[in-house]
Amino acid sequence: MTNDRDTTFLSPTRRQVLAASLAGLAAPILGWTPASAAAPIRLTMWSWVPDLRTELDMFEAAHPDIRIDVINAGQSAPEYAKLRTALKAGTGAPDIVQLELSMVATFMQVKGLADLAPLGAASLGNTYVDWSWKQVTRDTGVFALPWDSGPMGQIYRQDIAEKQKFTIPKSWDEFAETAIRIRKDGGEGYLCNATFSDGGWSTGLLWQAGWRPFAIDDDKITIRINDDVARRFARYWQKLIDAKAVDTAPGFVTDWYQSVARGRYAIWLTAAWGPLFLSQFAQSSSGQWRCAQLPQWDTAKPSNGNYGGSSLAVSSTSPNKQAAATAIQWLLAQKQPGTAFATKQFLFPVQKALLDDTKFLSTPHPFYGNQPINTVFAEAAQRVGAGFQWSPFNDYFMSQMSNELGAAASGGGTLEAAFDRLQDRIAHYAKQQGFRVSS
Repeated sequence: MTNDRDTTFLSPTRRQVLAASLAGLAAPILGWTPASAAAPIRLTMWSWVPDLRTELDMFEAAHPDIRIDVINAGQSAPEYAKLRTALKAGTGAPDIVQLELSMVATFMQVKGLADLAPLGAASLGNTYVDWSWKQVTRDTGVFALPWDSGPMGQIYRQDIAEKQKFTIPKSWDEFAETAIRIRKDGGEGYLCNATFSDGGWSTGLLWQAGWRPFAIDDDKITIRINDDVARRFARYWQKLIDAKAVDTAPGFVTDWYQSVARGRYAIWLTAAWGPLFLSQFAQSSSGQWRCAQLPQWDTAKPSNGNYGGSSLAVSSTSPNKQAAATAIQWLLAQKQPGTAFATKQFLFPVQKALLDDTKFLSTPHPFYGNQPINTVFAEAAQRVGAGFQWSPFNDYFMSQMSNELGAAASGGGTLEAAFDRLQDRIAHYAKQQGFRVSS
């Protein structure tokens, strides 16, 4: 299904109103020379985010010489397959493409992304929280701009916590003690569901713990998947799995939705996109949920990981690189479109200006008992550790990680052994791809 842009031209009155309201944002981006008004540049943008027309109208009003046509080429994997095909063929790739933050390094490796640094983006680093900027840069190059993010936290049932007489865990030790006690008390409930079959979920929690499995330097890659951090993480969760103190059923399937909605799990360890998602299928428990920071390994040194989030990049084959770079810099580095993305599409922001915005932070949410939950996740975003690098073949790595950890959590061996298998398999795969591998 495509999300083609509305080809109806804005009336002069509407365009003039938009242009006037955006006058303060309409200054040309460095390096951009407007085209003739009679021949606007038309850019193609692949994105799975719905209803982008409002923000694109804002951009086009400020840049009347550029038009953007949006196509939904599929979310994540289907889009990436099409992009690879187009890049290999040298034709058919969009000018602008949405990529998960975890996939930027993968398309950098195949030289599929234009360097935005000489196109005006080099100076934008202070616009975003530090860790998100490091997700899209390498050395002096800028290969995408961060759009949204998924700093992790806890979403919990206040009524269940009161009934079970526990406080929301602030440390992972407290989390384990509470999980074990709840199961000993009987009943069908668990403190949480540990969805190890979701590699992104596992990675976010490992990221918080200090896991840094990859370091890339051109054709050299250091792989440390089964390091000491991974082993501590594996032993921690294995204890809870062996004690049957956490459920390990797959997430985002019918049984999981029903279990969450009826209160089988007191806590959902998730990301900043979770609150809206939860409110769409658990209305029967509206008002009972609250949000809190992720439990900590060291409460004196708070840290966090990221689970989700995306970016916009310019394809290396685009004939309109400067115009495309101008577009994504305006859309993702200006506060006004950023506010629209955060309040209309509910994309959790990475712009510092939005994460410090009083109105954004203080907005109450009825589903969460009128708690201003953005405050929780804005703090969570500041805690995410910088320096985490994704593999340059992340779709393969994520599939293997999901399979191995998911199988182990379901009784197919131990998590620690699964990390060992992953280390060997991914190192072998990297060598097959032509990398010089060290550990």
